[in-house]
Amino acid sequence: MALLLCHVPLQTLATVSSISTFASNSKPPCVSLTNQQSYLLFTPRGLNNSFLSLSTMPRKLLCKPPQGKYVREDYLVKKLSAQEIQDLVKGERDVPLIIDFYATWCGPCILMAQELEMLAVEYEKNAIIVKVDTDDEYEFARDMQVRGLPTLFFISPDPNKDAIRTEGLIPIQMMRDIIDKEM
Repeated sequence: MALLLCHVPLQTLATVSSISTFASNSKPPCVSLTNQQSYLLFTPRGLNNSFLSLSTMPRKLLCKPPQGKYVREDYLVKKLSAQEIQDLVKGERDVPLIIDFYATWCGPCILMAQELEMLAVEYEKNAIIVKVDTDDEYEFARDMQVRGLPTLFFISPDPNKDAIRTEGLIPIQMMRDIIDKEM
């Protein structure tokens, strides 16, 4: 099955009714991407002379998404399950816990992973830094109200202090300040 995609300037869209006879007698469907351009979608003859929409076509991946490229066994920041995180939070600790909610397809998460690795080297025994993949642990991420990625939770060993939550890519110095001053 072939799909023909033609670029047509928006101002000439009104004059393209002659193209519609290629597939059927009605006007071809149009997808407007910007104010300056528009795209016509139609199929060649022999496919019931009907138009296809992008939503009804089967999806095909161009390439496989990265599967944890930046989470390896030799990294200091380990990926944990929801149950392991809950056990860690409830357990006895004398150092702060930093939880990174990430996804393998998230660009800022990859940058944050690099910063967290540097932080793990700096705070070797003075902080515990772990990761949770939101695709694998989506229910846990939903329960923790993770809306944007990356999301970090800084949990103090003192049960009287509230956890600090950040969303989005934050500088490493801000993470140092939270650990040093707020925990």
